[in-house]
Amino acid sequence: MALIVFIVIALAVGAAFLWTLEKMIFQGKWTYAIFFLAGFLPFYITSLSVVYLATQSPAVVGVFQILKELVVLVALLVFILYHRKIAEYPFRLHSTDWFFLAFLSLAFLYLLLPIGQASFLNKALYFKSMLIPGFVYFLGRNTSFSDLEIHRVFKIIFFVALGAFLVNLVENFILNAHLQQFTGYALYNFAINDIEPSGNFGLTWTFETQAVTKRLASFFSDPLEMASSVLMGFAAGLIWFLTSKKDYNWLYLLVMACSLGSLVFSASRAAFGAFFVMIFFIALVFRLYKLIGAGFLALLIFGIYVVFFASEDFYFFVVDTLTFENSSSIGHVVEWLLALDSMIANPLGIGLAMSGNAGSVTDELRVGGENQFLIYGVQLGWIGMLLYILIIASGVVLSLRVFYGTDSTPKARIAFVGAATKVGLLLPLFTANAEMYTYVAWVSWWMIGFSVREYGRV
Repeated sequence: MALIVFIVIALAVGAAFLWTLEKMIFQGKWTYAIFFLAGFLPFYITSLSVVYLATQSPAVVGVFQILKELVVLVALLVFILYHRKIAEYPFRLHSTDWFFLAFLSLAFLYLLLPIGQASFLNKALYFKSMLIPGFVYFLGRNTSFSDLEIHRVFKIIFFVALGAFLVNLVENFILNAHLQQFTGYALYNFAINDIEPSGNFGLTWTFETQAVTKRLASFFSDPLEMASSVLMGFAAGLIWFLTSKKDYNWLYLLVMACSLGSLVFSASRAAFGAFFVMIFFIALVFRLYKLIGAGFLALLIFGIYVVFFASEDFYFFVVDTLTFENSSSIGHVVEWLLALDSMIANPLGIGLAMSGNAGSVTDELRVGGENQFLIYGVQLGWIGMLLYILIIASGVVLSLRVFYGTDSTPKARIAFVGAATKVGLLLPLFTANAEMYTYVAWVSWWMIGFSVREYGRV
């Protein structure tokens, strides 16, 4: 069975990869890399797990691992080759461009300097994980899509949101188990990432709550990645619902409903909080002040329910979460304090590959690791963390200006989803190494880059 699934995956991924290469190399459409990334990244870890389960070969897994970076690098190379006078290409840099360039330049400097205890190979691998999203942003920055091509991007996002929820339903009501228990996820993690199985389901602790109930992940790498990713699906469904003819609104309502359903199945408190932050942001964008009032009323009703009507277990679960007294919250606080202590002692940072949960960061050297801002702060110092914050802030601001100023509805949709997703990811960024969630991180960076390009035209 595993062999059959492997063959299907190999054929599907291979066909998509070759189609993308053909479009990029022979037709000069380097921008088509986004189609492959948006379609492949949600299934990335599940694909690798099945590949290892079927082949037991790290070499074959390695071929599938490099596809996402290879597509981005080929797109970048094609961009350069199709502009023979690349030195004369009219780059017009805006604030987000400058902040991104400064951030990556600082990281490159830390790669070359003898700072930190990590090996040069590990530092190079970590720098690669920072550089590729920058390249994806650059591709968005130089993408000129027709309305039909923008529509294709959204179709993929809708498909992912709907598919994730359908798999959640199968996991919960038919399998009564995680999909990852059948794909070889634990075996792949142990053989490739040297992570031993843990938790009551033989996966990792991320796949269960403190009450030992399942947290589902669908075809994503873990429940936290799925929870962050469906925020983008919800934002996409909402903006299409608000800007489309009423005849098709049912489809976008379905996308939003499925996104919310997956959010529930993930049981991620940070993602739930992020959802309400995103709703608050959307209400401000559309000046829906009644929606803000309704949100506060809903929180008040929830508080009354917890205090007076909820079960004792649920009451203490909520209280412990808010007061950071449960084990998960305490773990976050401990990691934050360790990171802050390092940043105070070393304001210029301690070097690349010294914090976070990336594969190139060894357990012996890791300092902190459950807050994306502090992860960069530990490695690149206060300057690096500030630059990262400025990239996000300026990207959101410019995207909003495009949303309000452009005459193109499809481009306004891209700008809205990019800004809403980055705002929605703020809470997950505080509690996880969320830039590792490649689907939502890379696609939203492409959207920010696309919006900054449109800002220059607006």
